[in-house]
Amino acid sequence: MNDEPLSDWAERRDAKIGRLRAVPLVSGDGPKGSHLNPDAPRAIQRWNGYAWEPHGFVSNFAEAQRILHPSAEEPPPVSAPQPQPLRAGRGRHRKPNPGE
Repeated sequence: MNDEPLSDWAERRDAKIGRLRAVPLVSGDGPKGSHLNPDAPRAIQRWNGYAWEPHGFVSNFAEAQRILHPSAEEPPPVSAPQPQPLRAGRGRHRKPNPGE
């Protein structure tokens, strides 16, 4: 049999501790996909290494995404383009100076 060592499995399990997920709160056997019920409230659950435990509640999918992916909310810094001054000299594309 080709089993992985227990220590490797434990490392993989421990690496996932603290991971969050959003679960839609819909009644019965209704659709559970986030794209089907974007306005449905969500339960935020946290993985403790053994089971998903309650962590919080939000009112819709957009709020859940802000909690699950906070870095995606911040826009990337925009730097202004630096001017590229022309260097002195004569290139094919430059007109010759009449004074030279």
